[in-house]
Amino acid sequence: MVQMSVAYLSAEVGFESGLHTYSGGLGVLAGDHIKSAADAGIDLVGCTLLYRKGYGRQHLDAAGNQTETYVEIDPHEFLCDTGVEIQLPLDGTTLYSKVWMYRIKGLPTYFLDTRHPENSSEHASLGNRLYGGDDATRIRQEYLLGVGGIRALQALGHEITGMHLNEGHCTFAMLEMLHQGWTREQLRQRCLFTTHTPVPAGHDRFSWEEVATVLGELLPADASRLVNDEDSCSMSHLAVALAGQVNAVSNLNAYVASRMFEGTHIHPITNGVHHETWTSPALANLYDQYLKGWREDPTVLAHAGRIPDTELMEARQESRSVLRDLVRVSTGVEFSAERLTIGFARRFATYKRANLVFSDLERLRAIGAGKIQFIFAGKAHPRDEGGKQLIRDIFEGAAQVVDEIPVAFLEDYSMDTGLAMTSGVDIWLNNPIRPMEASGTSGMKAAMNGVPNCSILDGWWPEACEHGVNGWKIGDGEDERDDERDAKAVYDTLEHEVLPAWEDGPEHWNDLMRASIATSARFTGARMISEYLRFYSNFGSSS
Repeated sequence: MVQMSVAYLSAEVGFESGLHTYSGGLGVLAGDHIKSAADAGIDLVGCTLLYRKGYGRQHLDAAGNQTETYVEIDPHEFLCDTGVEIQLPLDGTTLYSKVWMYRIKGLPTYFLDTRHPENSSEHASLGNRLYGGDDATRIRQEYLLGVGGIRALQALGHEITGMHLNEGHCTFAMLEMLHQGWTREQLRQRCLFTTHTPVPAGHDRFSWEEVATVLGELLPADASRLVNDEDSCSMSHLAVALAGQVNAVSNLNAYVASRMFEGTHIHPITNGVHHETWTSPALANLYDQYLKGWREDPTVLAHAGRIPDTELMEARQESRSVLRDLVRVSTGVEFSAERLTIGFARRFATYKRANLVFSDLERLRAIGAGKIQFIFAGKAHPRDEGGKQLIRDIFEGAAQVVDEIPVAFLEDYSMDTGLAMTSGVDIWLNNPIRPMEASGTSGMKAAMNGVPNCSILDGWWPEACEHGVNGWKIGDGEDERDDERDAKAVYDTLEHEVLPAWEDGPEHWNDLMRASIATSARFTGARMISEYLRFYSNFGSSS
């Protein structure tokens, strides 16, 4: 039976912690996208790669030095074997891939697996690690994802009416459809490309020689002209040149992307999070009682004013207690129920500046001694020495203030850790270099759990921030990098805005929490998928 489907391709997809085929926000967002499509009954089918060793498990020593181990995923624990295999020509031989399936509400996502007895050791290892290996490995992974992904979907009975490509890793899928007979105009009509990365260095780039070696006859003769580069192929620029529609993942990100891809109209579709996945059990029970219907229609969260003070505080205390227990068991650090808990958890890329709050320890002590406590989590890429240094910086800063300000760092950040943190802290801190944070979603998850954001005006926060009402802005939206200025702004905001609100008593804080919950109604996966549906509905409308 042939099923008409929108193909959603992503290099990483995060559905649950144990299936660790994701590194951070991109993969978890992809999982939330698919879950939200399933909720909405959209005929979408996901496709990604199965990385048998995942992204790496994080280990930290007493000084904050990160090492990694790679634990094999047993696909039988999480996935169903479809019994389907595909074959692709590669390197003068054949690449074989098994296809596994993960299903949500009847909507399938397929995982391509290179552990096949007929593969050479080099080809079998393509499915080892997410974002591992050199360019030669990466381009072959992307060939499997794009070309192999399309062929796998077809082998499984899906007729592709359109494609949604989540970042440039999937670009080769468009070349496969051209090879199968789609015209350039049909491709433009039926393809949406989503860009998340606001800096050129973040976009995969390969030599034309390497691209030609891998793609062979699939490579269009005018490819270098399409990307306006004779030396190398930017996967994102090729995607933008071929796709008829391009979107970015926040209003600010769309502005940044329009400067990167000159002459291209970039549609803003701000990210959203899957509300049922990212609401703590305590808060979900509360919403079931006072915001009836929120599971089916999360816009109901906008009516958070209906939640009484006492019940809200009780639910929040329960989530806070869960986090304190996790911190004690995982790190040995004892958190106080009375102190303001400030959380920071995300991928440890240098532009996110996880160590910024430790820039001036004297001022930090003056502001927060006996009043605040910090919890951090997040992984640096195994080869990102700058990101690993950020973790060491936090450990060093923590050691110097530990008597006055407790600091905990949760090892091996996962989706489960993320939920415990975004629901169990009191403030969600975010201080990237603007405008390098495309959107971010952890702050949306925090807001959904009644946690106010304290953030630089980057990513989604310029669209959400009502200063002093649902959280706080840090600074005034300055773009040029100035760590000293921004650190001062963090301290000023904590000292003059956040702590006075915390110390003002529960009535004021309850209002902040309810406003945060109400704000989250605009940043759900349900809203996000409804905006993408406008594009999906037009796929295939023209032959």
